[in-house]
Amino acid sequence: MDDELNATIITLGGHVEVQKYRYLYFVIIFTLYILIICSNSIIVYLIWIHQNLHEPMYIFIAALLVSSLVFSTSIYPKLLIDFFSEKQIISYSTCLFQCFLYYSLNSSEFLLLAAMAYDRYVSICKPLQYPTIMKKTTVNICLICVWLVPACLIAVPVALSANIKLCNFTLKGIYCNNSIYKLHCVASRALSVYGVIVLINVTLLPVLFILFTYTKIFIITFKSCGEVRRKAAQTCLPHLLILINFSCLVTYDVIIIKLESDFPKTVRFVMTLQVILYHPLFNPIIYRLKSERNF
Repeated sequence: MDDELNATIITLGGHVEVQKYRYLYFVIIFTLYILIICSNSIIVYLIWIHQNLHEPMYIFIAALLVSSLVFSTSIYPKLLIDFFSEKQIISYSTCLFQCFLYYSLNSSEFLLLAAMAYDRYVSICKPLQYPTIMKKTTVNICLICVWLVPACLIAVPVALSANIKLCNFTLKGIYCNNSIYKLHCVASRALSVYGVIVLINVTLLPVLFILFTYTKIFIITFKSCGEVRRKAAQTCLPHLLILINFSCLVTYDVIIIKLESDFPKTVRFVMTLQVILYHPLFNPIIYRLKSERNF
């Protein structure tokens, strides 16, 4: 591939501001990155060392937090390097890889939330069958699927994009997402259709499944005593908060790319913070281990 095609420029706010306050920005971003690593790693470590936490729900939580760690690591080091660079650039191949990680990990999170919803459904609605259904083999298969299936689906458009001619070399943003399609000289209808199919399979269907299982849970617990309803709300509410938060990110991504909408800078800034800051920190905060011990 041409050297020019491998040097796609990414804008990081205003270049002058970045240079003027780069040490301050570096300290802030580095601190946040360390905070994300520590907060997610501590919970994963606690789940790993305590045998009584080697249950399906905790394993899914650990997988979710590992996903956040990998996701943050694919973005933060590049941000830190950019603060001391004259130009914020990234090779096209690296940009594609970052895009691959971004969407495959996001898709994995939806599937993990669906697996967690099913685990809660079996635990609450079919408690006697829980040990038979949620066996170690079942959990391992779920984990393999939630990591492998999205990776395979996302790899197809990313691989095809590697050979498409580029006419633009500037991206609006600080990391690579579906905006790379705006760099192409000619929009590919096949990639757009495929993207919609993948979106339905890894986001819409899991969301519908989650809503269905939680509806069943709330219907059953509504007929139970107040204590059971309280415990059901405690164990399901964190998952729903994560789902709502993540669904907002996907909706924004679809609107700005698929519908080709142009958002104000303030909205872009808030959504960028949502992706690189709020969400990686939101998971470890919302998943308090004691709230998962009710069932």
